[in-house]
Amino acid sequence: MTTRRSFIKTAGLAAAAVTIVPRHVLGKGFKAPSDTLYIAGIGVGGKGQSDLTSFAGSIDGKIKGHPKANIAYLCDVDDRRATESVRNFPKAKYYKDYRKMLDAEHKHIDAVSVSTPDHMHAVQAMAAMQLGKHVYVQKPLTHDIYEARMLTEAAKKYKVVTQMGNQGASGDGVRQMREWYSAGLIGDVHTVYCWTNRPVWPQGIPWSDKKAEVPKELDWDLWLGTAPYKDYVEKLVPFNWRGWWDYGTGALGDMACHIIEPAFRTLGLGYPTEVECSVGSVYVDEFRRGYFPESCPPSSHITLKFNGVNGKPDIKFHWMDGGIQPERPDELGPNEVFGDGGNGVLMIGTKGKMMCGTYGINPQLLPTSRTKEANVPQTIKRVTGGAEPGHYLQWVDGCIAGYGKTELSSDFALAGPLTESILMGNLALRSFDIRKPRENRPDQFDYPGRYIKLLWDGPNMKITNFDEANQFVKRTYRQGYSL
Repeated sequence: MTTRRSFIKTAGLAAAAVTIVPRHVLGKGFKAPSDTLYIAGIGVGGKGQSDLTSFAGSIDGKIKGHPKANIAYLCDVDDRRATESVRNFPKAKYYKDYRKMLDAEHKHIDAVSVSTPDHMHAVQAMAAMQLGKHVYVQKPLTHDIYEARMLTEAAKKYKVVTQMGNQGASGDGVRQMREWYSAGLIGDVHTVYCWTNRPVWPQGIPWSDKKAEVPKELDWDLWLGTAPYKDYVEKLVPFNWRGWWDYGTGALGDMACHIIEPAFRTLGLGYPTEVECSVGSVYVDEFRRGYFPESCPPSSHITLKFNGVNGKPDIKFHWMDGGIQPERPDELGPNEVFGDGGNGVLMIGTKGKMMCGTYGINPQLLPTSRTKEANVPQTIKRVTGGAEPGHYLQWVDGCIAGYGKTELSSDFALAGPLTESILMGNLALRSFDIRKPRENRPDQFDYPGRYIKLLWDGPNMKITNFDEANQFVKRTYRQGYSL
C-alpha cells in the first residue's frame, strides 16, 4: 500500500499545487483553474451530502451553491450512504479509500471537504493539506487535542485555505454579540454557561457482545480507519458511533463547536488553565454504578477556567449536556425562551447579561427589553448569506482567491484553539473514569481522576498534576494511518 509519506516524497508538493494559468494560454473554450474550484468530498452521505450541495448546488436546483464550485470526486466507505451524492453529482468519480483517491487524482483536485466520523478527520485533512489542497472539515475539527494543534500548524505551514463546519460562526448573531460586548453593554464577563439537550444517541452503555454481519456495501476495515480493530456490531453506523470514544467525541464534540464558539470568539479566549467535571451515572443494579469506559457518559457538567487578559477578570466556563441547564436568569421573563429551548449560551458580566441559542441565533440582552433599546453601531462586516449558505460560499471564495487573501469565519487559526478547549472537557471526562485496583483488594477500585481538578499547560499540551490523564491528549493510530 502506498503510504501518505512515501506518496508525498515521490509526488512532491509542487506537482500538487494549483497553478493559475491565463485563459489565452489554454485556448478558446477552456477555463483557467482559477475559474473553477474542483472539490473532492470524503464522507459524502448525511452531513457530507449537505456540505457538497451547499458548495455546488443540487441537481434539482433547489440549492444554488457557488457557480465556481465543481464536485469532481466522491469518496465514501459505505456505498449506501453515498447514493444521493452519486445521483446529485453524476460526473464525479467515486472512490472508497481516500488514500487511493488522493494518490490517483491529486493533480486534478483543488480542495477537499471532510465529513467523516470524528476519528478520521485529522488524518484525512492532513493528507490533503500536505498535498497543497484547501480543506473544509466538519466539526469538531479533530478527535484529539494533539490533532487539533497539528492541523492548526499545518494550515499555516502549507498555506492552504481552511474552514471548520460550524456554520454559525458566519451568522450575524455572534457578530452582534461581539459588538455589544465591545461597546461595554454587559461589562466584563466573568462567567459563561453553555448547554445542550444532546446526546440523542445512546451513551453510558456497554459495547455489544453480539457480532453482526457486515453489510456488503460497507468496507468495515476502512470505516474503522485509525481506530483499533473490533468486530462489526449493529446500530453503530451511520450515527451512533458518536457515543463511543474510539470514534466519536460525544455530545460535547458534536455540539460545542456550535454553542461555545460565540462566547469563545466574543471574549477572545485562549487555552484553558484548569478543567474539572462531574458525570451522570448509570447503575447496573441497586448498589453498583456501571463502568463503561469505552462509552461517553449520558450527561455531564464540565467547568473550564480561562485566565483574564488585559486586566479583565478570569472566566469560569460551564458546559452542560444531557438536558442539564443552568439556573434561569432572574432578568428573563417566566414565558420567555431560555437560549433556544434545548441549547444555549449565557454570558454574565459585571454590568449585565446576554444570551443566544445554537449557532449564535437570536442574541438577546437581558432583560430582553434592553435588546430593542441597544443602539450600537455595526462595526463588524457580516458574511453574505449568513450561516447558510454563507459559511460554505465564503470558503469557496477564499480558496479561489488564495491563502491569506480573504478572512474566513472559522479557519483553523481560530477553529484549532477552539477545538482544543472543547476537547479539554473530554479529557476530563475520560480521566474521570480512570480506575485502579486497590492494594490487597483487586476486586475493589479507586478512581483518582474523579476527585481532582486537572491543571493544563496549554502551550505544551500537558496536564501537570495528574500524568495519567495525558494518555487522552493523543491517540495511537492503527497501522496504515499517521499524521
